[in-house]
Amino acid sequence: MDSTEQVPAGPTVRQLALLSIPAIAIGIGSALVLWSVSGLAELLQGFLWTTLPATFGADEATPWWIFTVLTLTGAVVGAVVWLMPGHAGQDSATTELSGPFPGLKALPSLTIVVVLSLAGGVSLGPENPIIAINAALSMALLARFAKVPPEQIAALAIAGTIGALFGTPVAAALVFTGMVGALKGGSLWDRLFLPLAAAGAGAATMDLLGGSKPSFPLEPMGELQPVFLLTGLVVAAASALLGIAAAWAFPYVHRTFHALGNPLIFTTLGGMVLGVLGILGGPITLFKGLEETGELLTNPDAYSPGQLAAFAGIKIVALLVAASAGFRGGRIFPVVFVGTALGLLGYALLPDLPISLAVACGVMGITLAATRDGWLALFIGAALVGDVTVLAPMCLIVLPVWLLVTKAPELVVSPPSAGVSVMNPDRR
Repeated sequence: MDSTEQVPAGPTVRQLALLSIPAIAIGIGSALVLWSVSGLAELLQGFLWTTLPATFGADEATPWWIFTVLTLTGAVVGAVVWLMPGHAGQDSATTELSGPFPGLKALPSLTIVVVLSLAGGVSLGPENPIIAINAALSMALLARFAKVPPEQIAALAIAGTIGALFGTPVAAALVFTGMVGALKGGSLWDRLFLPLAAAGAGAATMDLLGGSKPSFPLEPMGELQPVFLLTGLVVAAASALLGIAAAWAFPYVHRTFHALGNPLIFTTLGGMVLGVLGILGGPITLFKGLEETGELLTNPDAYSPGQLAAFAGIKIVALLVAASAGFRGGRIFPVVFVGTALGLLGYALLPDLPISLAVACGVMGITLAATRDGWLALFIGAALVGDVTVLAPMCLIVLPVWLLVTKAPELVVSPPSAGVSVMNPDRR
């Protein structure tokens, strides 16, 4: 570096202290929005899958009921996207956690379709739309009163929502370390201070509200054996390859549905396809996948290798269809379910591979392919199984898997888009 070049100064202690107030407020607000939307979806889910089918002598596993609910969910979501103001914001297939984010007029329709999708059994998670809602609300409420750039406010909303989603600020901190390289001035912890404040507030608020956490402790790995590195790599690489295959197919599936033109048509058709997939896979392959992941891990020996392979295949196809057919939702929770099924498959097929390492590597591989974020993939894999001893082999296994995914297609469709993006704030 040129000795005459000055490094920009980081924020002062006073600035960090003052800005932590809106950061904590954003974190609390983000958790409240997540809790409210999730609560509405759970109430509607109980009505659609327990109360209502009972009046017709059916239940959540009845094939004709699965097909009917998902088809009608597709029709209603398609009508909302087509007719309501704002059209439910950007197509979730084209957005990442960092945006771009919609305007305020899109938030009512976006909230409706995410509640319908979560309750109706669509294989998408809440992360993308909830982050979009929180970012849009935070920018609208705070941009006028706080001298903070909109992209920084959006970043705090992302951190707060991630903290609430995963029940810990660590996940948000790891995500934001990947973004720090694009920011100038100050130390790493100066840059992480406000996102951690928002994420911590979001996580604590969600915990106080009784929110669920994506953690299902399994039998610990025990003492590391050299063979674990090889068998774990096999599971992680196979999982990543499935994610790469899905990413390759994603734009083609998306283009096929959207060629039909009208959201009412292609989202209804998507609901019908999801209904057929739901009949084939059963209730465990429906919904965002978090509770279903817990169901797999609660009794892992209850499923044959064939069943686990079928669960993974059906869920990844359902994710592609749901994301391509105009539903609004995130891709992380469904791929965690897929990775869990693949990890359990590896545990069943590879002798002496510990179950915690098998599941952690299965989740890490496909999450890495889907998000291109090594920190997040490592965190989710280790946190899901509740075993810190898997981190050491995972940190080695992730390296060749990263080489596998780094130049592969991404699990996102990327047409020109508008809105504020944290990673590219000039894109509007």
